[in-house]
Amino acid sequence: MASYQKFLHVGLALDPIHVGTGGARIGRVDLTIVRDPVTRVPKIPGSSLAGVYRTYVAMHFEEQPKPAQSQQSPQQPSQTQRQKPYYPDCAGLGQPRPDGTGGHCGQPNCPVCTVFGFARGKDQAGGFAGLAAFSDAHVLLFPVPTRRGPHWVTCPMALRLVGLEVSGVQDNAVYLENASSGDRLNLGWLFLEVRPCTQFQQVKKTLQGLGVPDYICNRLAILPDDLFIHVVNSNLEVRTSVSINPETGAAEEGALFSYEALPRTTVLVWEVIAKNPKHFKVGGRDVDVTLSCSQKLDNPDKVAEITKKAHPYLEHLGIGGMGTRGMGRLRVLYASSAPSTPPTINCSQNASASPGGQP
Repeated sequence: MASYQKFLHVGLALDPIHVGTGGARIGRVDLTIVRDPVTRVPKIPGSSLAGVYRTYVAMHFEEQPKPAQSQQSPQQPSQTQRQKPYYPDCAGLGQPRPDGTGGHCGQPNCPVCTVFGFARGKDQAGGFAGLAAFSDAHVLLFPVPTRRGPHWVTCPMALRLVGLEVSGVQDNAVYLENASSGDRLNLGWLFLEVRPCTQFQQVKKTLQGLGVPDYICNRLAILPDDLFIHVVNSNLEVRTSVSINPETGAAEEGALFSYEALPRTTVLVWEVIAKNPKHFKVGGRDVDVTLSCSQKLDNPDKVAEITKKAHPYLEHLGIGGMGTRGMGRLRVLYASSAPSTPPTINCSQNASASPGGQP
């Protein structure tokens, strides 16, 4: 059996999402969001995803009923009976409190500590990296206002993340499924020439197979990579807030601040890499997590199934900051393995509409 397996995830922002850089910056807004250091496109770091997934998975298992004493194996009682709370202990930072309570349990039968890892001691000696790893969540489709209503823009660089190799998108223009000669379209404040893309149906079909809603797939636009970066950063949601004085109930003087976020209906894509539990040991012992129906955690598919327990919580409790200001909820549209053979799509103006994307 393979040592690992990759699972592609696609999510839809139900609210604006703000994953901040950790402090104020001098510029257009006070509180900026995390960006890729090379492309400068906003993203959600894999560490943020891993932390939120861990917390929500711990919540899920904490809500499950504790096994009855009569159902436990007398030979291995510790493998069926919970030794400590999954939440918040196994979801926390891992360091026990001064009185010795709390902290990660680090047991080979804990679904939280084995899948997401754990730390022991301040130097993290004797810790375990975990069976699940998370990539950054990148922008796949980004909503932009136009005079014809909203359009969701993407680019070859973004489509490559879902296995689509698009060529022929190079000039500074908007590539649509249908376009007439001399037609132009604004993307925010930019006014660009519209060009047809004869292979648009393949792009739409792939995105629909990933769970992207039809109201988005029917309003797609493809941009060159460099223009996509510019359009995304020019159309982020920017809000202004102010702290309230609890004594007067009015705005606190000098407490006005602005912050940016990925807008609602942004479509994001990320990967979960699940390792094979049979190839790892925890504290010198085999991973021995019992799932429902007495199944064991013994392959990458089951590791991925544990991470999916976080998805309902992610949709309702969200990710990132500014949660009290209506931000953060993220609905997972698709969670499975990535396509193995990416098709090649030619969106040049002279390309034919052959199914294989070849001229």
